[in-house]
Amino acid sequence: MTDTMLSESLASARRRLATALSAAGRTPDAARLLAVSKTKPAGMIREAWQLGQREFGENYVQEALEKQTELADLKGIVWHFIGPLQAN
Repeated sequence: MTDTMLSESLASARRRLATALSAAGRTPDAARLLAVSKTKPAGMIREAWQLGQREFGENYVQEALEKQTELADLKGIVWHFIGPLQAN
């Protein structure tokens, strides 16, 4: 995914979230955008962080630990486990 595509994808997701919150009569801060980063390279996560994304979802412990180590310099990054935790 190119930088432009990632930027456009995040902007589109943010617009859809804002529209849904508004339609539901909720405040803009009533929900947060969680970017599913499983199987994505750390470089792409870094780019998303540079575009203002702070919350990322992983479901493979080994992959998450590698990315957390590589991206430890990113201030304010928040990791979530999503889906069933893999037993391996």
